[in-house]
Amino acid sequence: MNREIHSWWSPHLNKEMPIAVYGHFGFALLMIPTAAADFLEYERFHLINAIRHHIEAGRVKVFSIDSINRESWLSDMHPAHKAIRHQQYNEYIRHEVIPFIHHHCRGRVLTITSGASLGAFHAANLLFKYPDVIDGTIAMSGIYDISKHTGGYWDENIHFNNPFAYLNDMPEGPQLWHLRAKNHIIIATGSGAYEVPYYSEHLGWLLYRLGINYQLDVWGPEWRHDWPTWRAMLPTYIETRF
Repeated sequence: MNREIHSWWSPHLNKEMPIAVYGHFGFALLMIPTAAADFLEYERFHLINAIRHHIEAGRVKVFSIDSINRESWLSDMHPAHKAIRHQQYNEYIRHEVIPFIHHHCRGRVLTITSGASLGAFHAANLLFKYPDVIDGTIAMSGIYDISKHTGGYWDENIHFNNPFAYLNDMPEGPQLWHLRAKNHIIIATGSGAYEVPYYSEHLGWLLYRLGINYQLDVWGPEWRHDWPTWRAMLPTYIETRF
């Protein structure tokens, strides 16, 4: 399996940001880490190995990036500054990572975001914000309401990075029209220990109200909020949906 490590100084984040690339061909799978983890987390916890046969077969090419959650939602900063830093991360992905993917793949390719836990929030949020360049998501065990990180504070940056808020009142327009054309929005969760299916179910309800196609899968109580669940989910969806 081809494996490359790239890195550059991000002007949007004002720091060095690495990215791991696995594979040589296929649709682009952009993976965002859980919580405060790094760009090699999915390799360390064997999620890359779980989809290795798809990577080697040229079905998928994986791009795994760093998180900055310790500098945003998981930090001790005022919520306004958390949201500003998070929006800078969005801009880094939109204006640096996506072009890097296009360059590495020698053109515009089907681009799907994915992540587990807090990474699922990022994966879904990025699709909903940038549906012109992101084609779908495989979001696993996510919580799509960031209000628990804001202490009751609310502003425009928080609103437009909280799917439970902005999907509730998204107006007709190009952003919504792009989302309605998607065929690869997959919202998955377990229902075992430490999972909260409500968040995935409510997200599905919001998408349904907007007329957006999606697949909601609630796996059984034997599937807990843990790596064995995500190592089962991700290859299943790559196998059956792509």
